[in-house]
Amino acid sequence: MAQFSKQNFPETLREKIRERMNDHSDAISGGGCKDFSEYKYLTGVIAGLAIVERDLLDLVEIAEQ
Repeated sequence: MAQFSKQNFPETLREKIRERMNDHSDAISGGGCKDFSEYKYLTGVIAGLAIVERDLLDLVEIAEQ
């Protein structure tokens, strides 16, 4: 992860979001879910993180215009 500063905050946050998404995806694909309930929870977390990542990228794009 890059050194944190105000200038690179959006990129640092995006990297953290992506890292968490990948960790949860790895847990699912590695058979780490105890049951279907945990699978549903992790896929929901991944979906939520993907929405946040997209919103962040959209806001960065608007700010750069």
